[in-house]
Amino acid sequence: MTAHNPLAENLTRIRKARDFSQEGLAEAASVGVDTVARIEQGTRTTSRPATLRKLAAALGVPVDALLGTLPAPHSRDVDVAPLRRAITADASIPGLEDLADTRELLPLPELTASAHAAWRAYVDGRHAELLHALPVVLADARRGVRDTRDEERAGAHRVLSTAYRLGAGIAGRLGFDDLAYTSAARAIEAAAESDAPEVEAAISLRYLAWTLVRQGRAEDAEHVATQAAAAIEPRMLDRDPVRAGVFGNLLFNAATAALRTGSAGRAEDLLAAAHAAAIRSRGDTASEAAIFGPRVAALQNVELAARAGDPEQALRLAAAVPDTAGDVPAFWEAGHRLLLAAAAADLRQDRDALAWLAEARDLAPDWVRYQPLGKTTMRRLVDRATRRQGIEFAALATHYGVVGQPDRGL
Repeated sequence: MTAHNPLAENLTRIRKARDFSQEGLAEAASVGVDTVARIEQGTRTTSRPATLRKLAAALGVPVDALLGTLPAPHSRDVDVAPLRRAITADASIPGLEDLADTRELLPLPELTASAHAAWRAYVDGRHAELLHALPVVLADARRGVRDTRDEERAGAHRVLSTAYRLGAGIAGRLGFDDLAYTSAARAIEAAAESDAPEVEAAISLRYLAWTLVRQGRAEDAEHVATQAAAAIEPRMLDRDPVRAGVFGNLLFNAATAALRTGSAGRAEDLLAAAHAAAIRSRGDTASEAAIFGPRVAALQNVELAARAGDPEQALRLAAAVPDTAGDVPAFWEAGHRLLLAAAAADLRQDRDALAWLAEARDLAPDWVRYQPLGKTTMRRLVDRATRRQGIEFAALATHYGVVGQPDRGL
């Protein structure tokens, strides 16, 4: 068994604890026995999302139990080598082709479902699951592009663009901004060959704009986002929710970039245009294309005020955010709570700040570990504390990385 391979070690241990043979587990999970054997031997280090879910369901454990403990709270502790190899794989360069342990050509519906599962892990903040599965999704999509024709090939390009966008997103979250840029650029290239080139290109440009902001290239980011938004802008009677969502998200990126350059007025105008589009939508929705709607637009207004250094306005706007029905991902809601916690801390409303931090942790526990704002805010509260604050206070300090895990002995 390969050393330091949590999946291999955990699958073997849990299988034995559940009194399964490799053959019995393979049958219960409806996977090949060679798949189980190769995972346990450590010769197969990545797996499709569907395979992980089948194995976990057969064993009666969550996927995280197979992959190991929660993701490390610091990007320097995360092994991104498989993701880097997957993003930069190139069949035209000898030695940089895709890994050879996933040769099966997936039908387009199965390929699309696999990418959707990876996207779901991304928006839910399940970083360990995404980092494990995404290299296989990328390899499967590239194989679909290479080995199919016509409509199937265009569909595979669409899935490949989605997978590269997820690569950009997770690389950016972990602080690998150059890798994120490479992945976003490849997403744009794949989008041009997809079965929906206009929309897919606009979505991919949104990820590129976000990456440019992270790289400190705010002016470039605003130009990219505004031009892409102009190209995809819905017309007056256009009720296409996908176009509206992509348009609105691009304006969010442009507003963030404008604020970074000191153009608060322009940022407000961009968010006003996004808000108008959100009002015309039928509610908040989340898909691989966009996360958009009235509540999402209101959350962005709160973020603008908070990042502009006006905590009082941020809290006032937060009180007016509509509690609309819809599918706003947990990490968006958690990010909103972190902004409110920081605003409350600025106003020395420490009890409220702690409550927001607790809500953010409960909504997206893995995701918030990677957010500097949560750690910075919690550290301020710890530094200001003049006496013992109780178990929950200590638990939050540990979760946000202000202090390490307690040593409980042997």
